[in-house]
Amino acid sequence: MAENVSAAAEGLPEFPSPRSSRCPFAPPPGLLELHDSGKAVQRVKTWDGTTPWLLKTHAAQRLLMTDPRLSANIGAPGYPHTTEAMKAHAAEMKPMINNTDGAEHTRWRRMLTNSFTRNRMEKLRPEIQQITDDLIDKMLAGPKPLDLNEAFSLPLPSLMICALLGVPYEDHDFFQEHAGVTNARFHTPEQAARSNEELRRYITGLIEAKMADPGEDVLSDLGAKIQEGVLSMPDAAALGHILLVAGHDTSANMITLGTALLLENPAQLAELREHDDDPKYVQKAVEELLRYLTIPHLLARRAVLDDIEIEGETIRAGEGVIASLLAANWDPQAFPEPEKLDLTRTAAHHHAFGWGPHQCVGQQLARVELHVVFSTLFRRVPTLRLAVDVSELKFKEDSQAYGIYELPVTW
Repeated sequence: MAENVSAAAEGLPEFPSPRSSRCPFAPPPGLLELHDSGKAVQRVKTWDGTTPWLLKTHAAQRLLMTDPRLSANIGAPGYPHTTEAMKAHAAEMKPMINNTDGAEHTRWRRMLTNSFTRNRMEKLRPEIQQITDDLIDKMLAGPKPLDLNEAFSLPLPSLMICALLGVPYEDHDFFQEHAGVTNARFHTPEQAARSNEELRRYITGLIEAKMADPGEDVLSDLGAKIQEGVLSMPDAAALGHILLVAGHDTSANMITLGTALLLENPAQLAELREHDDDPKYVQKAVEELLRYLTIPHLLARRAVLDDIEIEGETIRAGEGVIASLLAANWDPQAFPEPEKLDLTRTAAHHHAFGWGPHQCVGQQLARVELHVVFSTLFRRVPTLRLAVDVSELKFKEDSQAYGIYELPVTW
């Protein structure tokens, strides 16, 4: 069993370590230095003094993130919790898609698979394109400078996930505010619990309305499963909650952060502008942006159920593992010269959506949204530029989803 807080933590590198203000788009220097050891795994010290193992390499994550000896159960001994709020409420968390393993996880996932297939997401492309163009029209007709996050990045994925789920978009201020609290690293357990309760109560009310008057949306599908006796209302509300929060927040951060990164890399941006009518080029560019930025920068985390031997190290049952998706995506063995933003790189093997059975269920929707955004925004607004120096931007190191709080732009 791993020690919880002990002298063993002294001298270990911290995870997460701070980013460099000179390179805020890149991983923390301390994380990159860990690649120099040549080891696939090593112990780190986390916020609560515990010492889980860090899976640093792309290959190690490919090997172990499909291993049944690693569990997503946040209540299991040794699980390396991301926040104080998660740790405080771990014991009372009910089984759900994000914290179960094996057949139970598969059962949860199958409830959502048909709602997020690649073909179904591709059929949404014209609607996503229309929303994108409408938002840009509104931007161009309004005052400048403006906050791209508020005017464009948040509305686009929010409108789409609302349409898919059957959530009224006019409630976006409410759910975006509470999503921000639940994703924050430093809110208290009481604050996180209140936001979670507010969101669950809200989703429950929507599902009850859908059961009385169903539509063509995911919440109506969940309501039907309740009526069939397949799903309970609390479980349906929890699924809806997860989809609503994950469905808008990560994509919004990716749009804002990706735009800022491209504006700071004019040569790559010029190439994108030159090829923005080439779907294959845009697809490659999006995969490289996903790799480079890795929005879920603190994930993925697991508890160890049985001893695991890897490269001469023994990870014991009852210890924790953090598979740093960011470290894997900057692993020079998997991505030569990872610090170089190269929109022509073949990067589709990245781990920005995770790896293994818990990969992001909505990743195909995110991809289509990003394809449309990055093939449209700079074509429609060719003189888009930052309205402040990048040093003035506030990056989301205090959130589980990396991003920028506000992105002032002009043209």
